[in-house]
This record gives sequence, structure tokens and C-alpha cells, in this order.
Amino acid sequence: MRSLGELRVGNQGLGCMGMSQSYGVGDEAESIATIHRALDLGVTLLDTADVYGGATRPGAPADVSGVGANEELVGRAIRGRRDEVVVATKFGLADPDRKPRGDAAYVKQAVEASLRRLGVDHIDLYYQHRVDPDVPIEETVGAMAELVAEGKVRYLGLSEAGAATIRRAHAVHPISALQSEWSLWTRDIEAEIAPTCRELGIGIVPFSPLGRGFLTGRVTSVADLAEDDMRRNLPRFAEDNFARNTAIVDALRALAAERGVTPGQLALAWVHHQGEHVVPIPGTKRVKYLEENVAAASLELGAEELRAIEAAAPAVAGERYPAEFLKLSNK
Repeated sequence: MRSLGELRVGNQGLGCMGMSQSYGVGDEAESIATIHRALDLGVTLLDTADVYGGATRPGAPADVSGVGANEELVGRAIRGRRDEVVVATKFGLADPDRKPRGDAAYVKQAVEASLRRLGVDHIDLYYQHRVDPDVPIEETVGAMAELVAEGKVRYLGLSEAGAATIRRAHAVHPISALQSEWSLWTRDIEAEIAPTCRELGIGIVPFSPLGRGFLTGRVTSVADLAEDDMRRNLPRFAEDNFARNTAIVDALRALAAERGVTPGQLALAWVHHQGEHVVPIPGTKRVKYLEENVAAASLELGAEELRAIEAAAPAVAGERYPAEFLKLSNK
């Protein structure tokens, strides 16, 4: 078990977004089987968001008809097993224009919709999905704190927030977790944001700890991706950058072979070794990949191995998001 502030969760969580959007067509039966297997293996933290199911690529207008689909799926999956689950969801990006919202009235509206879709009487960890640049973080977190007082939410989180914002938010109400992208090929938070979280006792929940699947080595070309796969719109998956970034996977594959594990397991184990307050949420909609990811949580790495793994990814070609979505990150 690991701690996100005062919230105790399993060593690794499960990102559920891809079950409903972004990575090709989903299969509800397989997705629910994956969630059930995760619970059987001791994975307690399930991560979703109100917008999941309502967008296909970063920066794209939301498909309003699909908003909430992933929360509904997770709700169906945990029915009868609620006491085994730490439910985490997010608000703030579900408007059609994908503009972040954090005004108090919207916070209260969003939580009621999420509670209904999830079929629960409280949310264990409630995140603001992206910081609203037009609303003081004090107003947003103040409204979220009221939800805690009302028993609708247990713990609060932020996603992709910057260090100064985290400090201001934490001064209003304890922030238990920061969800941000963190992996061998996305290390932006290490300079200032991660140290701030350690100082304040805030857990970190890395999303895309496998580089959106790239670090597993299973994606060998852009042609492997479905036509509606969001990765086709990400700079790091653009043809020239893809070819350059393949060298990272090749180096990881060689190191992994020495340990008898997969490149993805090695990359995920590296994230686990960033601290006891770090709980990655690799996403998958298939049982076999879930089991592979869970096994990585118990892989022990020595100091020399960690240095060798980091050396395998000295530089990454391309930004992690298109410019219009990147501007919302780490603010």
C-alpha cells in the first residue's frame, strides 16, 4: 500500500480512460473483466473523469453525447464491490469547447452528475482536471472543500497543476494527490512540481507512465494505430519523431532482456521507484496487459539499473501534446 496524503491505496492504480475513448474501439465486457481482475490483484485506485468518452484527441471539441460514458462504465464494473475501490474522478473539461472550468457553481453541478453516473454516494478522490485560468484556485478548492464537508467527496486532488497553484490550493484545504504525466519520456515535473509535492506531503499519481504505450515497444509504427487513435495527433508519434524515439525502446528492450522482463515493465518499475508517495495509473482495457503492469510494481531496481534506465531516454523528440492543449498543463 502507498499513501496519497492521508488516503491509502494499492501500489498501482488503473487508468480507465482508454476503455471509452482515444485508443481505438473499446469492448465493455473486456473492460469490466479488466477492472474486476485489477481488484482481485489488489489494485484499489480506479481513475476516470467526467469528460472521458466525450473526446477523441487533445484539444478537440468534446462529443457531448459521449461525456460521462467512462464514469458509467466504471460504475457498472464496481457495483457490488464498492468497498474494494478507491474511486477517483475529475471535473473541469467536459464543456464542448474543452475550456477548463473551476467556478464554484460548476464544481457543485459537476459532482452531482459524476455521483449519479458512477452510482455511488461519495467520490473518494476528486480532482480538478485542469486549472481554470479565469477563476482563482482558492474559489475552486473552496467549493471542493464544501463537498468534503457535505460527505460527497473524501479527498481532493489537482491534475497538471503548477507548483505555485499547488501551494495556494493546499493552503485552502489539504490536497491529497497531484495527477500529472510522468514517465521516462515526460519528466517536466521533476524540477519544481514533484519537490513541492514531497514538501507538502502530497502524493503523485502519474498518468501515461508508459508513454501512452510507446515504451512497451508494442507500437512499431503509426500504421499500428487505429484511425481514431488520439496518438496520431500527438507530436511524439509524428513520423519523424516516432522514428527517433524508437531508439529509446530499443535501449529499454536490451536492458529488459537482462532482467527477463518487458520494456514496459522496466519503464513502469522506474516510475514506482520515484518514491513511496508515487502511485502510477497505467491505463489498459485488456486483462493480459493489466497483469503485466501489476507485475512491474514488484520489480526491484538497484541504483545502477535506475541510472542505466534513465540513460536509455536522454532526450525525446516532440512535445507531449499539441500546442493548444499543452498550454493548459502545469499551470
